Amino acid sequence: MDRTQKEQLVGDMRDSLQQASVVIVTHQTGLTVAQATMLRREMREAGAEFKVLKNTLARIAVKDTALEGITSMLVGPTALAYSTDPIAAAKVVAKFANSNDKLKIVGGFLNGQTLTEAGVKSLATLPSLDELRSKIIAVINTPATRLAILSKEPAARIARVLAAKGGE
Repeated sequence: MDRTQKEQLVGDMRDSLQQASVVIVTHQTGLTVAQATMLRREMREAGAEFKVLKNTLARIAVKDTALEGITSMLVGPTALAYSTDPIAAAKVVAKFANSNDKLKIVGGFLNGQTLTEAGVKSLATLPSLDELRSKIIAVINTPATRLAILSKEPAARIARVLAAKGGE
């Protein structure tokens, strides 16, 4: 890879990482091509990305940005997982790391804060944005449903009483 290609790669990574809500730093040693492909596929399905990048290029990409806090984590065989959804990348990486000891979570970055491994794992346990939306909709709909049931209940009681009296 020549210098212009590296500059282009660093520029693209800088843009992608700055747009991401969460960036997770992982160490991946000994992942087979099939395992890496499966992880990338799962990440894409969740709306996230997984990139293996040389540490020097990654350091240049995060230099003078809010993500500069992850520079100390960029040691060894590193890969970055990132997404605009603050939970998607964490969920996929944590799930994969639990089933495969060749991927280890080092830490991450979320909304201006550096995360430890434990922080990333706890982030992965939170419900996704879609799950939260469905819960909110359920909470909003429940009172309306109960009101509808309560408003028709007196008429239903009268109808049952009349039906019982009519049957005698």
